Amino acid sequence: MLSLSYNPKGYIMPWRHTINISWLDRKLEKSCSSDKSGQRRFGADDWKLIKRRLASLAAAPTLMDMDGVPGRCHPLSADRSGQFAVHVSGAYRLVFAPDHDPVPVRDDGGIDTSHVTRIVIAEVVNYHGH
Repeated sequence: MLSLSYNPKGYIMPWRHTINISWLDRKLEKSCSSDKSGQRRFGADDWKLIKRRLASLAAAPTLMDMDGVPGRCHPLSADRSGQFAVHVSGAYRLVFAPDHDPVPVRDDGGIDTSHVTRIVIAEVVNYHGH
């Protein structure tokens, strides 16, 4: 059970580990570092959704905790095997990969999302080509 404590500035949640996010591309990191640059690169509506998806990822203790969170976090396949995506809008996805060496795997060979605590954001892209 999670207990909250109160201080004069509000409620405080006990410290817990959350997913550590890094960036594959410095340009993408800079675009996502402020509202002004995010809106400039992605547009105001898409930027709002990207911020929500990044906040959800940053608040989750593991990638498994993203199950059921808006944005439908899902593994990719074929040439993007080993990567994951969350829905932004239309066909646009926020694409990332586990940042572990080695990547934790299950007995069946799939990625063990319950042990993924570090990710690297690769891109925001329409990989469906529409």
